[in-house]
Amino acid sequence: MVKKAVIPAAGLGTRFLPATKVQPKEMLPIIDTPTIQYVIQEAVDSGIEDILVITGKGKRAIEDHFDRNFELESHLEGKGKDSAYDEIRRLADMANIHFIRQKEMNGLGDAIRQARWHTGSEPFVVLLGDTVMKSVIPVTQQLIDTYEQYQCSILGVETVPREKVSRYGILGGNTISDHLMEVTDLVEKPSPEEAPSRFAIAARYILTPEIYKAIDETPRGKNNEIQITDALKILMQRERIIAYKFEGKRYDLGNKLDYLKTTIEFALERDEFAKPLMQFLKEIVKGK
Repeated sequence: MVKKAVIPAAGLGTRFLPATKVQPKEMLPIIDTPTIQYVIQEAVDSGIEDILVITGKGKRAIEDHFDRNFELESHLEGKGKDSAYDEIRRLADMANIHFIRQKEMNGLGDAIRQARWHTGSEPFVVLLGDTVMKSVIPVTQQLIDTYEQYQCSILGVETVPREKVSRYGILGGNTISDHLMEVTDLVEKPSPEEAPSRFAIAARYILTPEIYKAIDETPRGKNNEIQITDALKILMQRERIIAYKFEGKRYDLGNKLDYLKTTIEFALERDEFAKPLMQFLKEIVKGK
C-alpha cells in the first residue's frame, strides 16, 4: 500500500523573477490558493496523510503556510470571519507534513533522493510542486490503484504535441491497454526526431524504494543535473515500470503563459468571477 507522498519544491523559479526572488514559485496563487496547496490536497484526497516536501533556500513560506498562525486565527475569530478562520485552521490540519532541504540544486533525481530516510523501504508517490491536476478521481489515486494491481513503479503520462516533446521525459514501450504501457525506453527532453513517442511523464510518479540505488548510480545528465528519467532507465533494467495514461487535465505552472491561462480557467469556474470576467474578456477581444 502507498501511504507516503514526496513533493519536490526546491527549484529556484527563475522564469517568474522578480516575483520569485523571495517567494517560492510553488506559493504563487491560482486566484487565492497557492499552487502547492492544490498539490497537497490531491495527495490528501487520495488517502495519503504523510507528506514530505523537499524545499530549498528561500522556501520557508511553504512551511509557514501549512503551520499554525495564532495571531491571524485570533484576529479572524475576533472579527467573526468564521469562513476564513476555518480555512486557515484546516491548512494546519490537512496532513502530517514534513520538510527537508535540498542543499544544492542538483536536479529532480537528487531532490527525490533526499526522501530516502523518510520513505524507507516503502513505495511512495511523487507529485511535482508546480503542477496541478484536475480530474474526477484524483490522479494520485489513479496511480495508486494501478500500483495495487501491478506492484511496481508507475509513471503518470499524457500525450503531448510532437513539437513539445523536448520539454519532457518521453517514453516508449509495449501497449497493455488503452491506458497502460510497459516501459522499454526513456529519453530526457529529446528532439522530435529522437523521441520514441509522444507520451510524456507528467509530474506524477509512484516509485519503489529501489529507485534510490538507481539514483545513486545515475551520472549527471542534461544541465549537469541528476535527472530522474536517467535513474528510471537504470531502474527499468532491474524491474518492471508501467506507464499509466491518467484521466484528467494537467496544469503546468512552470511558465508565465500557462500560469495566466490556468488562472483564467479556474476563475471562470467560480460563480463570483465567471460572469464579470467573461464579459471583461469579451470586451478585450472586441477591442482588438
